[in-house]
Amino acid sequence: MTSTTPDALHIVCPHCDTVNRLPPARLAEQPTCGKCQKALFTGQPVDLASARFLKHIERSDIPVLVDFWAPWCGPCRTMTPFYAQAAQTLEPHFRVVKVNTEASPDIGSRYNIRSIPTLALFRNGREVARQPGAVDANTIIAWARKANQAQ
Repeated sequence: MTSTTPDALHIVCPHCDTVNRLPPARLAEQPTCGKCQKALFTGQPVDLASARFLKHIERSDIPVLVDFWAPWCGPCRTMTPFYAQAAQTLEPHFRVVKVNTEASPDIGSRYNIRSIPTLALFRNGREVARQPGAVDANTIIAWARKANQAQ
């Protein structure tokens, strides 16, 4: 975030994709969506396909960490539990999502994903950092935080 704290953050619901306005101080209070009443943060990566992906990266005021993966990829499957573990730590200050490049090849192509798994960090709709290769939970957490602070 910038040095000035905004009055409200836009948080996209992982269930119904409604954009919610939330005071930053309420991030840690297990907020719920104003439309569907479900938790805005689940501590689990959100699976996003093409149509939903753009809304989440473009409309969210918190950084969005993306794991580009495919079901046939051994290193991707190895990293899955580590990524889920990292989500528990990084939320609610990050939105943690997964994009299956087999199911959404347009997203992989749009962001020039050439190897998987690849982590990418988005802020305000644009990619600000990228990390290819399978890594453990502590490495994911440290990389995401450092990449976010560099902005």
